[in-house]
Amino acid sequence: MADARAVMGGRAAPFGLWERMLAARYLRARRSQGGVGLITVISFFGIMLAVAVLIGTMSVMNGFRSELLGRILGFQGHLFVTGGVLDGAERDRAVARILKVPGVTQAAPIIEAQAIALGPGQITGALVRGISARDLAETRLVSGHITGGALRDFGVGEYGGDAIVVGERLAQSLGVRPGDMLTLISPSGGATAFGGAPLQKAYTVAATFSVGMSQYDQAYIYMPLAQAQLFFGREDTADAIEVKVTDPDHASRMRGPIGKAAGPAALVNDWTQRDVAFWGALSVERTAMRIILGMLIVIAALNIISGLVMLVKNKTRDVAILRTMGAGQGSVLRIFFMTGAAIGGAGTLAGVALGVLFSLNIGPIQSAVEWATGAQVFASDVYYLSRLPAKVDWLEVFWISVFSLGMACFWSLLPAWRASKLDPVEALRYE
Repeated sequence: MADARAVMGGRAAPFGLWERMLAARYLRARRSQGGVGLITVISFFGIMLAVAVLIGTMSVMNGFRSELLGRILGFQGHLFVTGGVLDGAERDRAVARILKVPGVTQAAPIIEAQAIALGPGQITGALVRGISARDLAETRLVSGHITGGALRDFGVGEYGGDAIVVGERLAQSLGVRPGDMLTLISPSGGATAFGGAPLQKAYTVAATFSVGMSQYDQAYIYMPLAQAQLFFGREDTADAIEVKVTDPDHASRMRGPIGKAAGPAALVNDWTQRDVAFWGALSVERTAMRIILGMLIVIAALNIISGLVMLVKNKTRDVAILRTMGAGQGSVLRIFFMTGAAIGGAGTLAGVALGVLFSLNIGPIQSAVEWATGAQVFASDVYYLSRLPAKVDWLEVFWISVFSLGMACFWSLLPAWRASKLDPVEALRYE
């Protein structure tokens, strides 16, 4: 009775009980009762699928970026020091000073050069990284993923010895295993009176590694630093000092402190500067995908307009009666607004649940699809990674939910406003 008196007196509280009850009743109304059940179902599933697709796609892209970033930076480092601090004792002093900088976890002199690898009946190009045994052991992405052999002989012997570590895919393509001999040819390793000359030497494969990224597993060979200096004619110098820090995303902030520690003759750049085009393309791709799939939510939410327009048309008599009883225009607007917003809210919640479940179970889903179709869904030689990654960014899920609810509320306003403007006299004249 209190709600009825509030309606009659025009003093109903906004979004009060009777408004919510009417909105729920219209939402559940069957077609024979003037409802628009089919369009409501279409709107619900449209929003649900659009939200789920956006969350699933962005989770896969976030996972891809995270995996790619982790593996590339774990393999190559976060900052690189070059310039006039790479020779002999000065290099060692620079490394010691860099290691004292807060946030630095590793500083390793490296040599990186191309070579020709000659296996039994097979020859291919390879990238050789010269690094000390201690620094290789600290590179957990490699030392923690040894697939055959061991690192105990790496760096042991004169000039670092003759033991090398080979990427697993490269070793397979060359037909070698741990303990076998592998011949490397340096394009300009030997010095003669007429300049550099190719140098050929046989090495023992001490171990093989697999970091789960074909770009590295099928191209890289690790060699002791002293041996690489000898093999590539670098004498007592290095190509760079590779630095790793605790937070790679803030590597650019570390350039100043590391450059100061390395000395005035040092040049410092970080991973974002080394391959600007690649990381820029990933960022643009994520932004473009977010916008494109966000438009799906906008389009799916548009169905709410169709449903509410038909609902308002079917409920014209009810609206007129409410107005004659004293319900204000605001009450009518809120009733139909809540009806549309409820469809969008339910679709959004269902879409979030579906998208998150899909993202968290992407591995089993991939395996099931591959088992059912007999085809490889995610080829590692094409996409760099050996499995389809997914990483749920809960902040992004929150903003997707807010955007979906916002679109549902926005598209609900127009038909709800139209319903609130109905003239009860004109509406009842033909009833």
